[in-house]
Amino acid sequence: MIRALRTAASGMQAQQLNIDTIANNLANVNTIGFRRSRAEFSDLLYQTLRAPGSQSSAATRVPAGIQLGLGTRLSAVQKLFQQGSLRPTRNPLDIAIQGQGFLQVLRPDGTTAYTRAGNFTANENGQLVTPDGYLLQPQVTIPPQAESVTIEIDGTVNALQQGQTTTLGNIQIATFINPAGLQSRGNNLFMETTASGAPNVGNPGTNQFGTLLQGYQESSNVNIVEEMIDMIIAQRAYEVSSRAIRVADEMLSTTTNLSR
Repeated sequence: MIRALRTAASGMQAQQLNIDTIANNLANVNTIGFRRSRAEFSDLLYQTLRAPGSQSSAATRVPAGIQLGLGTRLSAVQKLFQQGSLRPTRNPLDIAIQGQGFLQVLRPDGTTAYTRAGNFTANENGQLVTPDGYLLQPQVTIPPQAESVTIEIDGTVNALQQGQTTTLGNIQIATFINPAGLQSRGNNLFMETTASGAPNVGNPGTNQFGTLLQGYQESSNVNIVEEMIDMIIAQRAYEVSSRAIRVADEMLSTTTNLSR
């Protein structure tokens, strides 16, 4: 019964972490470019009282053994990179990626971070930056005399100046063989890890790279209905595990009161 108490407690702890993950998804339902997470679990070690296939006599073997599970644990919290919905903003400096890929930004420490949030603005030098002031890579600088800016689906950035169209640069995007292995750093940024693999950088619209849409933002890929269903399931699993603890406690209390 002590074993049952600890096993059920592991289930409650697992569902608490599951609820934490769901709560973070719901909190970021309106975060641009956010990618929902999914908690994944695995069972713990088993106490083997009789191994499967062990001999029950000189001539026979048991077809199934006796193995008692010791609970569950959180094995991973995986980011899911399905495409979020695209919504128009009418802001010419907003960029959304349709398909695979990440925009590249330069962090203050000189490292490159990756993001799906394309809500850029121009800083005092005309450079495209994130809301936190991180420079878009490769850098694109808008001249002060530019009348309008257009961003093509292949990443080419053009500016209209005195009736003439000038190419300002080309926005490239990066893909990873395992985007789920990227490290979340907050502020809509991801960092490369050994699990994600090295970035493959190229022009939008070529090979496996997605295309760019000017004047659009990619919404979070969180589905509120799915999250609410997952939350109800987690809540019921938590309740059942707590009920198992109460039952084990009642059985233990009955056992300890036998001598009275």
